[in-house]
Amino acid sequence: MAGLFCCLFGGSSLGSGDHTVAFALAKDYGYVILVAVISSFLLMWQAMQVGKARKQHKVKYPTMYAADNDAFNCYQRAHQNTLEGYSQFLLLLLFGGLDMPIFVAIGGLIWVAGKVSYSKGYYTGDPKNRMRGAYAYIGLLMLLVATVKLSLKLVLFS
Repeated sequence: MAGLFCCLFGGSSLGSGDHTVAFALAKDYGYVILVAVISSFLLMWQAMQVGKARKQHKVKYPTMYAADNDAFNCYQRAHQNTLEGYSQFLLLLLFGGLDMPIFVAIGGLIWVAGKVSYSKGYYTGDPKNRMRGAYAYIGLLMLLVATVKLSLKLVLFS
């Protein structure tokens, strides 16, 4: 009970002595890392598309969104939307993958593919076409399920 009190109110749950923590990663966790790398290529591809659109539509830096050019704004918005959710994606990918690496890697690939479809739809200039990539949420939900499962396993069953 004293350990719980200390942990909740500022104490350390580590106690005294050696604080070395060791854990083993499943061999399949390599797929999770690979998906994380693939997702970084998604961001680079989107950034290059914004750069090309910036030149094509003559939108100078540091203008983030053009007041009179929705075609450019569609490119910028597709990239910005991905960046807005990227930290959440990576967190769920890397933690959820600790318990369910293959499931999470597949979910991560679905998210990446969905973001490519989302971007290509947005690049048409009609914002409604971005919904072609709505299936990315299926992948994100898979990551969320795996991460919640891991957290419950650690909290309730350890």
